[in-house]
Amino acid sequence: MSVMMPKRVSLSKSAQGEPVNGKDVHVIDDGPAELVMLAAVARRHYLQNQSKVEIADELGISRFKVARMLESARERGLVRIEIVRQGSLDVDASAQLQERFGLAHAVVVDTADADPVAVRHQLGRAAADLLSEVLVDGDVLGLPWSRNVHAVVAALTTLPRVEVVQLTGAIALPDFDSSAVDIVRRAARLSGGKAHVFYAPFVLDTKSSADALRRQQAVVEGLARAAVVTKAVVGIGAWQPGESTIHDLLDDAEQRDLASRGVVGELAGIFFDGNGKTLRPKVAARLITMDPEDLARVPEVIAVVAGASKATAVRAALDGGLVHGLVVDATLADVLLAT
Repeated sequence: MSVMMPKRVSLSKSAQGEPVNGKDVHVIDDGPAELVMLAAVARRHYLQNQSKVEIADELGISRFKVARMLESARERGLVRIEIVRQGSLDVDASAQLQERFGLAHAVVVDTADADPVAVRHQLGRAAADLLSEVLVDGDVLGLPWSRNVHAVVAALTTLPRVEVVQLTGAIALPDFDSSAVDIVRRAARLSGGKAHVFYAPFVLDTKSSADALRRQQAVVEGLARAAVVTKAVVGIGAWQPGESTIHDLLDDAEQRDLASRGVVGELAGIFFDGNGKTLRPKVAARLITMDPEDLARVPEVIAVVAGASKATAVRAALDGGLVHGLVVDATLADVLLAT
């Protein structure tokens, strides 16, 4: 989604000495006739939608002079243009984020509540709207297990006809009653497309247990569908306590070992370093998830993430080209734009 940027244009009552964007503007002391002419040109162009050529013909001046007058009107503060926020969607920050990182899609939500659950629901609704807009018939949607992905699917009301593919096993948490299979099947019911699911945990106790599961036909076939995914929605975990479910499921020694190897985050159980390079630490063999190569082949990966504490991990994922779109809260967006 190319973020729409509604504009509000206003003509100031006076251009003399008024601050623009918090800064004092130096104004040449033009007479009233000159200022009125600038205002007349600005009104025709910005409020009446006349082209520079039309204005030039009406006023008997060149279109180049019209362009200079419009620029002068903005410099003097006679014309003020601002990007207008649309509800909780900060379109200006969204556009800045999209341009700064060359993203296909960027949505910044100004969350009204600091509670993590409330923030997750708000981001989920925004991401659901984006997903409903950018998916088209025939797409293959990939969904891993993630609290944020669950919030997105829970907020969906309609989808075009797409296949939906499970990208990871499931994690059972005492405070969270949803599995990867539930997420995929709900999305498939809304779209009317086929659901590709398998029953397996996300994290196994041993490599041998994970290897045994990966040999099961349902898991083999399910994970193989990741190779044809055209759009995916994921969460991003930062490699620190409370910021990644995978991190918190490992023991202290494993957590420290991965940190020492340069891991800063994980996406669908795929580990990456500060440059966004994917890594294969020993613990990865215990996870039931898509291959990093399959992730790299997905044309559009949209990450739904909240919190300034995840900025380092998100920036690394962006630098490494692991994600192509973001749905984030304003706090995280501010940090990303400041880097």
